[in-house]
Parts: sequence; structure tokens; C-alpha cells
Amino acid sequence: MVQMVFDDLIKARFVERPNRFILHCRLPDGEVVRVHLPDPGRLKELLVPDAAVMLQYTDDPNRKTKWSAAMVARGDGGWVSVNTQIPNVLAREAIEKELIEEFSGWRFVRAEYKKGGSRWDLLLEEKAGHRKMAVEVKGVSLVDHRGRGAFPDAVTARGTKHVRELAEIAGEEGWEAALFFVAQREDTVSVEPARWIDPDFAEAIGEAARAGVRILGRKCEVTPERIRMNTEEPLHILV
Repeated sequence: MVQMVFDDLIKARFVERPNRFILHCRLPDGEVVRVHLPDPGRLKELLVPDAAVMLQYTDDPNRKTKWSAAMVARGDGGWVSVNTQIPNVLAREAIEKELIEEFSGWRFVRAEYKKGGSRWDLLLEEKAGHRKMAVEVKGVSLVDHRGRGAFPDAVTARGTKHVRELAEIAGEEGWEAALFFVAQREDTVSVEPARWIDPDFAEAIGEAARAGVRILGRKCEVTPERIRMNTEEPLHILV
């Protein structure tokens, strides 16, 4: 089991989103505060008027905002994490602890590995050989009423570039590549490319799958107390 525990989140209400990285939220005492939003995606299905938002306070003097959004309530009362760094943290820990079946036989080497024109989230190395693997982690927050998750929720030229580079890496001698989707909500049963949002990304995913890129996914249980990855149950990937 891998998880991130919270003990200091405060429930607020969403007021407005003046730009991609800033929210205005109303605290329980009525004060409206500026809040950093770590997820630059559209999130229009989540950030509806008066939606509950769990906030985390920081007294870091170098920060322009003292609050950060951690999670947003779903319409059914569940929660969705909106911290785009958490999928990377959980994925790394799960692989280090050898809890992901698809990475059996591989060990974690380092994070933020530069190869070619990009920096990859994780570098793995084969235990009984000399091959290496570049792993890119993507957080999923967009899920429909059937539990079908989709990525991205906004056009991502950078994400498309990464996927095409993964396909190139998978074709190199001594290398493999993987795309690891981490759904930041527990009501997810599958993940697919959001063709209706970013057809270029969807096309790149198909090319990557044909090139031998490993595409896998896991979901997370999200509550105001913790975010826990379900490492044992793979998500169905629809490419």
C-alpha cells in the first residue's frame, strides 16, 4: 500500500477561477482567499459554483499565495485530488516497493531523468539484464458517470510530445518505455485518450501502443484524510 496522509486540510467553497492556477475560495469564517491550483486543466466538471474544496495552508514567506487546493468534491460526495505532483509521488513509491505487477523484474533508479529532448518522471533498470525504461506518469481527474476516465482534460501539446518521444525510446535498442496513468479518484474503472478534447494526443497514444510502449493505470482512494493508491487492481486502458 502506498498513500499520502493529510491532517490539516480545511474545507472551503469555490467562488471563481480568475486564471489557470488561481482560485478564489470562501473559508468557513466567510473570508475569500486566493488559492494556488496545482492542476492547470479545465476541471469544469468539478469547479462548479459553491463546490467544496479542501485547502492546505502554508506560511512559506516565498509563496505569493498562502493556500493550495488539495481536492475538490465530486457531485456524489466523493473527492478528486487536484495536486498534479501526487501521482508521481505515489507511482514512484509503488514501484520502489515492487507493488506494480507490470513492472515486475524492474527496479527504480532515479526520478527526473533527462533523455533526448525531455525529462522523464522515472528511470527503471532491469534486474536481470541491462535494459532501461523511461516512465512518464499522468494524473487523471476527468471521469464520466460510467467510470470511464479520460486524459487529457485540456489540449496538451507537451503531453503529445512526450508520448511520441516514448514511442521513439521504445524503438531504441536496450530501452523500453511506459506511460503510467494514475486516476486521482476512486470511481474510475478505465482510462482512454480524450479524442474529443485533444485528437493529436489520442493519435499519439495509438502510435505509442503500436510501438511497444507499455500503457497501464491504477486508481486512488481519495478522502480528506488520505490519498491511497490501489496497487493491485489495474485500470482497463482503452487505446
